[in-house]
Amino acid sequence: MSDVLDQAPHGDKSGVKPDTSTELAIEARGLVKRFGDTLAVRGVDITVPRGAIYGILGPNGAGKTTTLRMILGIIDPDEGVRRIFGEDRPQRIARRIGYLPEERGLYPAMKATDAIAFMGSLRGLPRAEGRRRGAELMEQYGLGHAVDKKIKELSKGMAQTVQLLGTLVHKPDLVILDEPFSGLDAINQGKLEGLIRQLAEDGTTVIFSTHVIHHAERLCSDVAIIAGGKVPYAGSVEVARDRLPPQVRLETKNDDGPWRSALPASATRDGAAWVFELPESGIEPLLRSLIEGNAGIRSLSIERAGLHDAFVTIAGEAAAQAMQSDEPAQEVSA
Repeated sequence: MSDVLDQAPHGDKSGVKPDTSTELAIEARGLVKRFGDTLAVRGVDITVPRGAIYGILGPNGAGKTTTLRMILGIIDPDEGVRRIFGEDRPQRIARRIGYLPEERGLYPAMKATDAIAFMGSLRGLPRAEGRRRGAELMEQYGLGHAVDKKIKELSKGMAQTVQLLGTLVHKPDLVILDEPFSGLDAINQGKLEGLIRQLAEDGTTVIFSTHVIHHAERLCSDVAIIAGGKVPYAGSVEVARDRLPPQVRLETKNDDGPWRSALPASATRDGAAWVFELPESGIEPLLRSLIEGNAGIRSLSIERAGLHDAFVTIAGEAAAQAMQSDEPAQEVSA
């Protein structure tokens, strides 16, 4: 993990006096990045409050990794500014940051605890302390039996967990994870979600990129949606979902009757149920018509739109289909 972040001068955890003047962990304004004739990122604005779990959603190739690398100072934007804890030179506070890149990589012949200690040493943590903390973290996250095993002896999921623990071993204030769920099975994905929640409960700010919407929906209060290098939406998950009206799902005993005229013209069949948008007048007038018309209500539910539906509305169907594709597009990056 020899990137620009690792080049901060040795000293205390941050290398500089911690900033307490801002409530924002990350502030990015108007970020633009070109690679040759390709405009990879087109004016991205992102703000992440301290202590938040923040998701960056978009298909592979949308500009997520390039955006994170600009925020971290690994590459410089061609236009725009970015600040981490108020600092516009992220390298100066590298020891307050933990970064898990999308490209995983550990030395196969290195023991797991040594790998964690090595990653911590790149952030100024003494090797002996890194080994001690590494062993504790492995025990805490169910890998106590593997502390003396070499990386090449571990399963893929275990090796990815070791690299993640190496990202956390120096106790950073901000953790940035690029596609952290990629390649993990369902069990390890669940463990990672639990770890992210625990970090936030302990006061750590977590920002992660993903092309799998349900992780963000379960974990995040706020998200940024990136499509084609732009951010068409950044804000609350709840506000994004509220862009779409709730859906009514209705099942009746009787198939026909005077109550049918009360259903919106847009109502469609989904198996035995009618599905339609909640009318602006609310559910009460509809209920009255159903009862008076002898519909015989079997079930009636009102369901809020999910984040996936909001994503389709905001970013478009093509971006949503790309999110679901197993064939990753190639993102232009340094």
